[in-house]
Amino acid sequence: MHRTWKPTAAGIFCIIAAVICIAFVILAVLFIGVFQLLWIFGASPGQEIPGGDFVNGILIGGGLVSIVAVAGAVCAFKRKLWGLALAGSICALVGFGVLGMLAITFISLSRNEFRSGTGATGELVIDTGDT
Repeated sequence: MHRTWKPTAAGIFCIIAAVICIAFVILAVLFIGVFQLLWIFGASPGQEIPGGDFVNGILIGGGLVSIVAVAGAVCAFKRKLWGLALAGSICALVGFGVLGMLAITFISLSRNEFRSGTGATGELVIDTGDT
């Protein structure tokens, strides 16, 4: 099996996209937090603070996207579990579009470099029941 630079580049792109996504999540939460503080000081008693569920959605969504992107990058570096590497590059597409498109392209083109991790020989054995 010939090793190329494509999975390594895809892993780097996934990590960069995850860092950008985390930075966006932090900035969005800080911006919304400042808005909520200003709302609290200007609100009359009994009014509900807007945006609480939106902040939670940003935190959970951005966190999950970043975690899967980093896990996919690790799989791309190790050239194991092509499906998880592809899922990580798709999450990198969500995190930061251009880098994600490049990561998807490189992971797809280098599929034959990945080991499946399903057995000692790396081959998937399917029992068809014909004996």
